Amino acid sequence: MAIGKKQSGSALVYILIAIALLAALTVSFMEPSGQQAQSQSSTRVVSELYNQVSTIQSAIQECVLIYPAEDSGLTTIEQKNSPYPINPLDEYFDNNAAVPASAADNAVSGIRCSGNPGGANPSHATIFSGASGKFMPPPPSLFGAWEYYNGADGVFFFIATDKTDPYLATALDKLDNKFAECEADVIDATAGVINLSSDSMPSVPPGVRTCPDGNRCFRVWMILKTGTGHGDAGSGC
Repeated sequence: MAIGKKQSGSALVYILIAIALLAALTVSFMEPSGQQAQSQSSTRVVSELYNQVSTIQSAIQECVLIYPAEDSGLTTIEQKNSPYPINPLDEYFDNNAAVPASAADNAVSGIRCSGNPGGANPSHATIFSGASGKFMPPPPSLFGAWEYYNGADGVFFFIATDKTDPYLATALDKLDNKFAECEADVIDATAGVINLSSDSMPSVPPGVRTCPDGNRCFRVWMILKTGTGHGDAGSGC
């Protein structure tokens, strides 16, 4: 009888050990699963943003190469970096009633190739349209639309997010690492609005660009002019 009790007690110990091991394994599987999900989300964001950056860069460069003479009606006030497209909401278009509907907030989707059709005609063809065969994909989930800037600081485009998902900051840092030191930068405006350009008056072309309060922004330069305050992507650029 004593032997039976001893065996029963041993079995109980083994059961308790098995339960403990099962609990430990459950925890160990749950933690990496959460980390894996975060990593997958970060990788997806990096891939989407990187592909869109490449699309935008290629489209703008094609415009510059095909139409280097651009618009003879543009002045140095309107065009700071010839022959790159001027800002979609520039007063040049407004004065000529040629502002495209897609140009809200100087969105990249509204930029026009300033050498097409050329001459002094302000009704230039939009780079992203059915006629050109180039389409601007929607921004990744949790991000706003890409915005464009052509001004005293150079030429750049950027995207912003006000979401607080922890993987987004990691994703932007990973994306930044894919570019040269002065080619792109991450702007953290979670503590307050940050000017992205040295222009101080929105009413004057090309107008101020900001990373809004509570946002993180990712900016890519096409032309970077050093010594222009907010135009510098970082020290040494």
